[in-house]
Amino acid sequence: MLQPSPAFMTRARPFALARWLWAVAGLIVAMVVVGGITRLTESGLSITEWKPITGAIPPLTDAQWQAAFDGYKRIPEYRAFNQGMTLAGFKAIFFWEYLHRLLGRIIGLAFAGPLIWFWARKQIPAGYKPRLVALLALGGLQGAIGWWMVASGLSVRTDVSHLRLMVHLLTALVILAGIVWTALDLVALKRQPLVPSARLLPVAGVALILLFVQLGFGALTAGLDAGYAYASWPLMGDALFPAGALPPGAGSGELVNNPIVVQFVHRWLAFVAAAGLCVLAWRAGRIGSRAGLAVVGLVVLQIGLGVATLLSGVRIEVAVWHQLNAALLLIATVTAAHAIGRART
Repeated sequence: MLQPSPAFMTRARPFALARWLWAVAGLIVAMVVVGGITRLTESGLSITEWKPITGAIPPLTDAQWQAAFDGYKRIPEYRAFNQGMTLAGFKAIFFWEYLHRLLGRIIGLAFAGPLIWFWARKQIPAGYKPRLVALLALGGLQGAIGWWMVASGLSVRTDVSHLRLMVHLLTALVILAGIVWTALDLVALKRQPLVPSARLLPVAGVALILLFVQLGFGALTAGLDAGYAYASWPLMGDALFPAGALPPGAGSGELVNNPIVVQFVHRWLAFVAAAGLCVLAWRAGRIGSRAGLAVVGLVVLQIGLGVATLLSGVRIEVAVWHQLNAALLLIATVTAAHAIGRART
């Protein structure tokens, strides 16, 4: 538990740090949305090299564009699905993957630059440096995870590993949750200079675990294109669970590798997660936090968007709203968890 010293607080600027972190959180939400579009448009394998620094500059000449296109032509996805694609078509999918990677670089700079500035000016409250450094390190790891995911689709597979996609998304959301929690701690510190950081209470921990598991299955659904398996609700075709969906001798691997099973779990786990989130919302409401209302509203909207995504045949605009709302729901959940954690400190 962080316990700032009064002497150090005279130079610290917790509210300035909180505003900076909220700005970074906004960029991460945008990153999650662009990542969803990148996946839905099958654009994620259009850039076949990882150049963390020089890759910030896109192809500028016809020769550079042709070289990038030639690199894409060498991977299995092109040979299996996109033979005959024009250069203009390649530029369209390149745009989303490039924007996704560019946002990652911008987020890295937007976090590291101000962190160095606040550190050099001794404006970081006591006890917060390790947490901020850990978030920075996790952001750097996220970049490596992104390439690890892309690399899975460059040699044998015709798409990226759905399991690596899940790790990539969940890591981004863990970073988002950590940044939001830290920003809320800093806002509280500004209002009460000696207030300790909020605690994660068991009810909040359970709600967050349920939400993250559900978000993980959402990533698996996207990675396996499981949303296309059945476009009906509440039944899958004419049954709650389709006959023959599990092959003879099926093992536990079906839970994360079988598109039909993954869609089924994602459908119904949503209501288990919703129940946990509503309990958290109720606890937040008891102490007067409006975050509880936001959680309930976003849960209802998220389930509605999930059903709409299925019934629409996974239309991109509906699916993207579903992913955006998931990120907003996570922010609201963290805020509610922080509120009840502060009330018990």
